[in-house]
Amino acid sequence: MIEKLPELVNGDERLVWRGRFLTVDFLVEVGNVSYIVSIQSGRILSVDRGPFCMRPWRFAVRASAEAWEKLWEPIPRPGYTDILGMMRRGEARMEGDLQPLVANLRYVKEVLVTPRRLKGGY
Repeated sequence: MIEKLPELVNGDERLVWRGRFLTVDFLVEVGNVSYIVSIQSGRILSVDRGPFCMRPWRFAVRASAEAWEKLWEPIPRPGYTDILGMMRRGEARMEGDLQPLVANLRYVKEVLVTPRRLKGGY
């Protein structure tokens, strides 16, 4: 699902506009699999699958594969509507330089839930 982010995000001009001030590489961990998401001015340039050796990133969002699947359900249950809900449940953690994440929180949250669209969600 993470590998589909470029087409899902870049095809949504409203979402790209929302992230227009963000240029960053961040890590998303789905279970034991790591991905680096490269964003430039709100557009996703690439999603690269790890493992990585010495590849820098600014912040990371990590959760089990099961937690991500719950987040991407068409109508997610309470606690799985976004990454903050997953974090409050102890299902996700964030680390690194959180300033770009917090400064662009709505954009990043929306990017990470776009795979719901593949399952008929919002």
